[in-house]
Amino acid sequence: MQSQKIFALSTLVLAMGFLVQPLAHAAEQQNADNNDQNIEKIQIIGVRYKRVSQGATGLTMEIDETPQSISVVSNEQITNFAANNLNDVLRLATGINVEEWETNRTQYTSRGFEIKSTQIDGVGLPNDWGIVTGAMEAYGYEKVEVIRGANGLLTGIGNSAGTINYVRKRPTNENQGELGVSYGSDDFKRVQADYSVLLTDSGSWAARVVAVAEDKESYLDGLENDRGYIYAVVDGQLTDNSTLALGFSYQDANTDGNTWGGLVFNYTDGTQAEWDTSATTTQEWTMWDTINTTAFVEYTYMLSNDWDLKVAYNHQGLEDQSKLFYAYGTIDKDTGLGLTGWPGRYDTDFSADMLDITTLGHYSLFGQDHEITVGVSGSQSKKYMYQYPFDYATTTAFGATPAFPYALDAIPEPEWDDKVEYSDIDVSLLRAYGSTKLNINDNLFVVAGFNAIKYTREGVNSGVDIDNDESEFSPYAGVVYSITDDINTYFSYSDIYQPQEQYDYDGYFLAPTKGVNYELGLKTLWLDNDLMATFALFSAEQNNLASYAGLNADGNYFYEGVNVESKGFEVEVTGRVTDNLNAVFGYTLLDVEDENGDKANEWAARNVVNFSMDYTLPQLPEVSVGLGGRWQSKTKNVDYNVEQDAYLVVNAFANWDVSEDLSLRANINNLTDEKYINSLATVGYYGAPVNGSVNLTYRF
Repeated sequence: MQSQKIFALSTLVLAMGFLVQPLAHAAEQQNADNNDQNIEKIQIIGVRYKRVSQGATGLTMEIDETPQSISVVSNEQITNFAANNLNDVLRLATGINVEEWETNRTQYTSRGFEIKSTQIDGVGLPNDWGIVTGAMEAYGYEKVEVIRGANGLLTGIGNSAGTINYVRKRPTNENQGELGVSYGSDDFKRVQADYSVLLTDSGSWAARVVAVAEDKESYLDGLENDRGYIYAVVDGQLTDNSTLALGFSYQDANTDGNTWGGLVFNYTDGTQAEWDTSATTTQEWTMWDTINTTAFVEYTYMLSNDWDLKVAYNHQGLEDQSKLFYAYGTIDKDTGLGLTGWPGRYDTDFSADMLDITTLGHYSLFGQDHEITVGVSGSQSKKYMYQYPFDYATTTAFGATPAFPYALDAIPEPEWDDKVEYSDIDVSLLRAYGSTKLNINDNLFVVAGFNAIKYTREGVNSGVDIDNDESEFSPYAGVVYSITDDINTYFSYSDIYQPQEQYDYDGYFLAPTKGVNYELGLKTLWLDNDLMATFALFSAEQNNLASYAGLNADGNYFYEGVNVESKGFEVEVTGRVTDNLNAVFGYTLLDVEDENGDKANEWAARNVVNFSMDYTLPQLPEVSVGLGGRWQSKTKNVDYNVEQDAYLVVNAFANWDVSEDLSLRANINNLTDEKYINSLATVGYYGAPVNGSVNLTYRF
């Protein structure tokens, strides 16, 4: 019955889309003779405006009106702090933790949980375990938006952590571009270029190309990375009322000397070990190469009655090849012995395709104008994983390691056999959704919505047959009340539904996490709307959340479902404080408990402060300086018996506009040379010590 409802809703949305277009076209033809020139001029301006993402909310609400916590990392912040990859970008976001527990794998977390919901230009995409493999280039994005808390309204699935929306760069309204070169610590070298060009005299079609080449060694012994990236997009008008955009990106990233797992901090006497910041468990033969591709097509039809129809297709692809070395155990403080080595070689081939059809418009009811969006989407992803067996009896890479820290050439690479497939998983998600903004009066409106999904996962994983088939209907509701023109208060409710990729003792996927999320907040505007302050109280209940439970009989990790409750408080102040000063300040207070009332997820800091500011010198307006950073309270991982004291990381920049076309910027990261473990989610390694770079950019 649930799936029948989903297909019925899908059919309805499709029918609406194809019916409204000819009706609107007929209405336009009736008035075309009198308005041809005006329509052409207005539509071109409108199309250029539409090239900017509407954001992650689905409805055209301002951030101060949206009944959830939203933060934006702007292009200016990304440039000022030289955030060249998405890990660095998200470190600038309020309430987001970047858990780099390996050199090549990262998880983004918020409010004590892993973020598994991802969007690009407001369209939800399949997410592979929430893990990001490799450093993803950031230069192709205009900004990054983060919605904290459960957000089933937008993506159909999700936990209480949040949703990340990456907003791609689009062609601009004039010919312009820039070329930048950078050099820095650890032999860091980077060249980047960005050019937008009008393809027609009228400006109705335009293109933009972004390209990057980067190469860097590391403060970690033996680690080297290089990355090449290109992104191209073309968009424009097919008719006075319809637009088309096509884009493609390709990233080829290569790593040598990468880690698999983190450092071991446990001595056999129960005390915690401390190593040099450059310490690593890797060997010189390790590598991890990735190729990421994306492609998209967007068609938008602007209807005469203030309705839009948008059809978006997105493709993601990932190929990776890796040779890995994992070391685990406890270490004798006197001899350095006690670790066990485990080599691995793997290939992955992942692809995902998604089609999304959305209508957005207005309607009148009870004397008020209201907004509504309805849509349907379908996604299909395939993931094949291969491993290369080896002879456990003959290789010295499996078993006891030399005393740690050992040399990078201390352990020979195994002799690998031919690769064999060990995982073949297909996942499909069909989603019908709708939401409306009901304006009760000038001071009060309600956002109500639903998601109906059908989720299927099937295939084989390590010899275990997988066959999951589920349907779920999730409501969403939010209320916003304007106390004054500058003060809004809100309350929101959302269901939680998140399929899980962790396995139970027998190798089967755990059942989905389900629960509820509540948020109560206040959003205020100051200084002629240049500064916004937000305050939010949040609470969530999640049932059957995966928790590490040990090793099964085959030596593989397994998990069990637990019930957890989380609650906390967030505050963020962002915007222009004076004509010369921009600032962002965020604070998060968090508490997570299990069903017994005991503390849970203690790897997530209970208190986090993030900040960034840039100041233009009044006497020298061509010079700007800035500070940014993050402080977090003490954390620990009880499973690995590791603790991390509170720490503060501060970054700084100075920029000099030598001329209208040329600028010189210097960046210093970890200004105080703080020593810290960069993640206790599964225990990582030490963060980078003080380092810097200089950048020269020419604009044309």
